[in-house]
Amino acid sequence: MKKTIAFILAAVLLAAGGAYLYLAKNQKAPPFKTSRVERGDITQSVSATGTLNAVTTVQVGSQVSGTISKIFVDFNSQVKKGQPIAQIDTRLFEASVRQSRGGLDNAKANLEKAKVTAANSLRTLRRNKELIRDGFVSQADVDNSQTDYEAAEAAVQSAAAQVEQARGALSVAEANLGYTTIYSPVNGTVVSRNVDVGQTVAASFQTPTLFTIAQDLTKMQIDTNVDEADIGNAKVGQTANFTVDAYPEKTFTGMVHQVRNSPIITQNVVTYDVVIAVDNKEMLLKPGMTTNVSILTRTVEGVLKIPNAALRYRPSGKGRPEGKAADRKDAGGARVYILGKDGTPQAVPVKPGISDGTFTQLAEGNLKEGEALITEEVRAAGASPAGGSPIGMRGFR
Repeated sequence: MKKTIAFILAAVLLAAGGAYLYLAKNQKAPPFKTSRVERGDITQSVSATGTLNAVTTVQVGSQVSGTISKIFVDFNSQVKKGQPIAQIDTRLFEASVRQSRGGLDNAKANLEKAKVTAANSLRTLRRNKELIRDGFVSQADVDNSQTDYEAAEAAVQSAAAQVEQARGALSVAEANLGYTTIYSPVNGTVVSRNVDVGQTVAASFQTPTLFTIAQDLTKMQIDTNVDEADIGNAKVGQTANFTVDAYPEKTFTGMVHQVRNSPIITQNVVTYDVVIAVDNKEMLLKPGMTTNVSILTRTVEGVLKIPNAALRYRPSGKGRPEGKAADRKDAGGARVYILGKDGTPQAVPVKPGISDGTFTQLAEGNLKEGEALITEEVRAAGASPAGGSPIGMRGFR
């Protein structure tokens, strides 16, 4: 009896398992994949890449040529305005100052000598003018005395001019001596140092850059390259989010500070520089970092959202509605598809608004929240899905 009951139970279980496998094998999968209309917020943005820079970067050079004898700062040094940061060998410049000072003293001596000569010529002229009255000298002697006096006066003026020249040469020599000590022009941080002690700098044709000083690294900016197709959406005051490779999981925030009008043309591609102001109080960001920027251009709240995949979907040949009416619907305008009562796609015209790349605002259209929209046709294994057009927004034709 027990064996009979066990046999019956085994037969029942075997039959139930066979029935389950048969039903599972012959059950039809849904012919379409759908996604529902949602309600929420959509933020439209402009994507760009850029480079972080200090707001003010000063390149410090040398006014004079010479050999670097001392360096007082290094990379990342904090400097104050007027602080010495390097010293050029002063020996040649000190010798030039002494030489110029000697030239000035010589010019002053020549001036005194010319004044003495002029005074003597004036005494001779006066004496001859008195003697000519008594006939002791001729008129020619008086004329010669007059000429000598005028020449002496001109020599005095020439000597005075040479004194001024010598004084100017001394000022140049002293200024060059002063230029041998290189000072920081601003408060900031030394970003780069391009010289070492013993290196000779030549300032004859072009001022060499010895140091680069970033004035304030707590305030930085991003110079982004925004495509000409998107530049019309960028406005001063907009919020910008960005990431850097050094902190891939952290999103930083900035604000559009300036939209520059000068075009940047690279291989016939036109972009514009949009400057984004960044607060760097945490000192995480460094000059030169590459940024991926998203400029938030417009936000709408509490609107119906259509999946972009639904806007891209178009029925294949078998599922495509037939007839002239369907052709007219496909002729133009954005549309999405819902399942009709007969199980075939039915077109619904819509007017899209802004898009965030995943969803698009439903500006106008006979759709309700939660309504299912067709995004893809289910094909047999090995077949490519329908309605998967590349992101080009075919629905906006």
